[in-house]
Amino acid sequence: MYLDAMSFLDDEREAWRPFEALLVLTDEQLERPVDAAHGWSGRQLMGHVAAWQEVARDVERELAVDETSPIAARIAADWDSRGGDVVNAEIDARWANRPLADVRDEFRRVAGELRGFLTVVPESRWIKNAANQRTLAEETLDHYDEHKADLDAILAAVRK
Repeated sequence: MYLDAMSFLDDEREAWRPFEALLVLTDEQLERPVDAAHGWSGRQLMGHVAAWQEVARDVERELAVDETSPIAARIAADWDSRGGDVVNAEIDARWANRPLADVRDEFRRVAGELRGFLTVVPESRWIKNAANQRTLAEETLDHYDEHKADLDAILAAVRK
């Protein structure tokens, strides 16, 4: 639980920094599936993490102008009703069809937008609101932590 926005933003930025290593991989390295990363490629990891950052960014957009986020409620209900495997498979399919240059661009862009939007959301709507803070942490800090081993496996595989 964070008590101030700057602490959250600093921790989010530091947790995100290792993922930026994916941007320096070649196209061939990004397309290579890695068994130790659940069979995911770097491209898939980039798309997956960026897609959930987009969700957080969209929640932030709503919180910038309102006390609640219909998107957060809709995403949570979808996750609960259909399950994470189905939702994540749809995300993977959407990102698989995008040119790799677009995946790279979106991966860069959405991370910055995420931080930018968060700076305009009143703290009362996210830092002081436990449910909203939890949602934003789940889609960023917690999510990065969940996929850090995948990232490490992908980066290790390209060094071989």
